[in-house]
Amino acid sequence: MQRRSYPDELKQQIGRECQQVGKASLVAPSQEISPKTVANWIRAAKTVGSPSRLPRDKEERLKEVERRLKVVSAENDQLKRLVAEKELELSILRDLKKLQNPR
Repeated sequence: MQRRSYPDELKQQIGRECQQVGKASLVAPSQEISPKTVANWIRAAKTVGSPSRLPRDKEERLKEVERRLKVVSAENDQLKRLVAEKELELSILRDLKKLQNPR
């Protein structure tokens, strides 16, 4: 049996369809793909985060890794700010609670 290669866009589209329907076994036959293959794509997307592969060329790969790192760093900074804001809110609420019920 010959091994087939599928484009990343198709994998993402089928993954979205599986999320909507709820089962890979219902989506896969309509696309003439094995349910096991679709389940593997979904599992890979959950563990890796994206089914898209890095380019083979070293310079292109480096640029793509730097781009992804920039995106992840920006998300990380945003999450850090959100956590800091929530911590401040909790601290203010604790102080207010102490003022209302000094025990």
